Amino acid sequence: MKKIIVLLLFIPSVLFAQEKTDSVKYWKRSGVFSANFSQVSLSNWAAGGESSMSGVFLLNYLANYKKDSLYWDNYLDLGYGFLKNDKEDLRKSTDRLELNSKIGYNTAGKWSYAGLVSFKSQFALGYNYPRTTGDSPISKFLAPAYVNIALGMDYKNDYMSLFISPATGKFTIVNDDALSALGEFGVEKGKKFRSELGGSVRLAFKKEVVKNVTAQTKLDLFSNYFHNPENIDVDWTFMLNMKVNEWLSANLMTQLIYDDDVKIQNPDTGHSAPMVQFMEMFGVGLSFKF
Repeated sequence: MKKIIVLLLFIPSVLFAQEKTDSVKYWKRSGVFSANFSQVSLSNWAAGGESSMSGVFLLNYLANYKKDSLYWDNYLDLGYGFLKNDKEDLRKSTDRLELNSKIGYNTAGKWSYAGLVSFKSQFALGYNYPRTTGDSPISKFLAPAYVNIALGMDYKNDYMSLFISPATGKFTIVNDDALSALGEFGVEKGKKFRSELGGSVRLAFKKEVVKNVTAQTKLDLFSNYFHNPENIDVDWTFMLNMKVNEWLSANLMTQLIYDDDVKIQNPDTGHSAPMVQFMEMFGVGLSFKF
């Protein structure tokens, strides 16, 4: 596990060291930051209701290198949101930390030999709500975290890439004693690390579909060769960015997750089982590109 974390920390340092020696013309960088807020304050309001506030922060950053047949694509995706209703405690509504780095060498046409490293986790503690005093978190930074290391072939054009890997290592980290003891997120009870070998597919698409409206989606699929290979892990995100003017924009984002190793308690039966997870978020607020 330590070697994997060191590798992830090493990637950005190599990126910046490489930049110093290579001409700037080989690099293409872009980023989008969005901040959406809403607030309601009520006092002696006859129609009823309650005061509330919420906010969502999103950051997407690309740093891609291309020289001759060699390319190196780096993508950082961060998101955090919160909400608070009247006297309730502050709750998070979204929490995402993802870093992807893919290096490839073009052979001919649109196909390339490629290797991919990805890291996924979250920033803050997560709880089941309604939360009572003394409740333990059900997730936190590095609990869980997912690291994928894959080798395969990559198809690219101006707005799409398709990465197919028959050799993918998936590593699950649960760096929390309580969650580890419960065997959460697929690790054995008392263990903090799990490794899997399988095949994976990643489809990424980004294009301005109409003027000032950009659609972006990413689909990750993974199948464990040695444990229920028919139960495919799915992580599918979609974002629609609608630019109003230089500073204002509207964002629609959805995420669908299915992981056969993540058990979720059914509130009706009390039993835990794998379930489809879905999140949808829409916001209007400040946005700027850099």
